[in-house]
Parts: sequence; C-alpha cells; structure tokens
Amino acid sequence: MEYYWIRVILLGEENHTPSTEDDPDREMRVALGIPITRLLAEYRASCGQLRQLVAALDLDTPSRGALSWREESVTLRWVLFHLIEETARHNGHIDILREMADGVTGR
Repeated sequence: MEYYWIRVILLGEENHTPSTEDDPDREMRVALGIPITRLLAEYRASCGQLRQLVAALDLDTPSRGALSWREESVTLRWVLFHLIEETARHNGHIDILREMADGVTGR
C-alpha cells in the first residue's frame, strides 16, 4: 500500500505492483515461496526509501497520479493519513483473528 500510494498516486510513477486486471489480489500470494526474513528485509528497505522521499516534501504537495474515483489531486497529508487509517484497520482485522484463535479479548 505504501508503494502504491506514495510512488504511484502521490509521485505519479508507473505502477509496478504484481496485481493484474485478471488477478487484482495477486500481491497477496506472490510472496508465498519467499523466506520471511527476506520479505521483512525488503519491506524495511522499501519503507526507508519511501520515508526519504516524503521527508523532502511539504505536507501540501499535490498528487500527480490518477485516481479513478476523483478528479482532484490529493495531498501528501491526505496520503499519509490514509496509510495510517489503512494500517489501523488491518491491525484490527489481525486482532479479531487472534481473538478468534485464542479466545482472549483486550480491554
């Protein structure tokens, strides 16, 4: 998600994600044969690159990539907020699965 929203939508770069029109969820399966240590190392490296890219930008920097659901650009501020929201949502999903597995609920 970080790659797509920062590089493709915000910076307007070409989309190189593994998803295709025929298989939009391919990115969820493409790494099944890759060791977790390699995946985590590549993720950390990507996060570092993205952090450097956005650190040089103003929060009001407008996006250059096309959005299918909106004609106006969004800003770096909007993109970062959206990524925080996505992370929180998916962390909630993982917590629900953990609760279903072990029966322990949080406070």
